[in-house]
Amino acid sequence: MGKRADGTTAASQPPAAKPARRRGAGKAGDGAERHQEIYRRIREAIVEHRLKPGARLREDALAEVFGVSRTGIRKILQRLALEHLVTLTPRRGASVARPSIEEARDVFAARQLVECQLMPWAARRLTPTDVETLRELATSERRALRAGEQSQAIQLSARFHQRLAELAGNVPLAEFVERLCSRSSLILAVYGGRGHLGCESHDHDELVTLLESGRGERAVAFMQRHLKAIEASLSIHDEADETPDLYTIFSS
Repeated sequence: MGKRADGTTAASQPPAAKPARRRGAGKAGDGAERHQEIYRRIREAIVEHRLKPGARLREDALAEVFGVSRTGIRKILQRLALEHLVTLTPRRGASVARPSIEEARDVFAARQLVECQLMPWAARRLTPTDVETLRELATSERRALRAGEQSQAIQLSARFHQRLAELAGNVPLAEFVERLCSRSSLILAVYGGRGHLGCESHDHDELVTLLESGRGERAVAFMQRHLKAIEASLSIHDEADETPDLYTIFSS
């Protein structure tokens, strides 16, 4: 065994110290794809009411749950804040947004302006395949409601409205509708009755029938009544702030 310049042999050298593993560093690391997945999961938990309005979102707890850095979590929370799903407060941190009555009214006014006017476009562009997709969403929503699967029903209801906007063929407006639907879910969680989704499941089937027959103007009036009925069902409801069990919510 050869000697080194300092007179020691290779065998006598102590093994190189391994770098300490950063707490919260997961195998997936902090890559863009991992961040997108975490963003999607937190967003879905908010939209599906598994994270309640006002619930605190501690950076350290989320970093440990998902195995990424607090810096990565902070960026994701900032992104959700831009979508009005999270509120960032100095010295208090992040929490799930709790819309005010004024915000609730503004969101539904925006939905009236956008979604209703997209109906004639959707009626002109709808294909038999599109009709089948919409009816499957409506059927799945009813099935979830009957089974008591509230989170799944919320997601399907929002997806129905988003898909309608997509079929109208205007991408920026469809993206806007998606954000409005997410904010509506928060509004329903705060001001809706217990177990109330806002959308009557049979309304979606009737709307598809109007669009399938090309009656775009009738669909406009129907969507107006549909959205007004959701807004009319809301009532002021306050909930105390809470710290959710993030491990339970995001365990898979």
